[in-house]
Amino acid sequence: MKELIVLVNANNEEIGTMPKLAGHNANTPLHRAFSCYVFNKEGKFLLTQRALSKKVFPGVWTNSCCGHPGPGEATVDSIKRRLLYELGLVPETLQVVLPNFRYRAEMGGIVENEISPVYFATVSKDPKLNPKEVEDYEWIAWEKFLQRLRKNPKKYSQWCREQVNGLEKLEISNKKIL
Repeated sequence: MKELIVLVNANNEEIGTMPKLAGHNANTPLHRAFSCYVFNKEGKFLLTQRALSKKVFPGVWTNSCCGHPGPGEATVDSIKRRLLYELGLVPETLQVVLPNFRYRAEMGGIVENEISPVYFATVSKDPKLNPKEVEDYEWIAWEKFLQRLRKNPKKYSQWCREQVNGLEKLEISNKKIL
């Protein structure tokens, strides 16, 4: 079965659907998505590298998990679905931290154009990677991640860089996460 993305207007009102892979090209229409940052009980962030075989942004280091709610699917349900599929994880907590995040990014002729609320999740297990989705991962202290991101920003996805800017404005810290 083809995975569908939900097309939206600038007000995040649904205007249609499209197959996910066909919808990601040089003229990607605005659609719904999500980004999730996973933390363990020690407060470390799960940094992931997208699979090298992915059509969209292959091999890029980024937040823990991204995805698209399907038609009629709640964002929280899509996050749980993708965390299990990509990382074998079930979140113990899940909270939205940037509810209105929107971005546009391009790499290799492929455009992302999404309204993508940002969530934090906590887990108590290590991931079991789906190699179709995730190439590698690292548990990292949030401050160390921020230092790396500032030192070599091009190593990380554009959406992750922009989200971190928004998170820093909120003064997000591990104490607020756990």
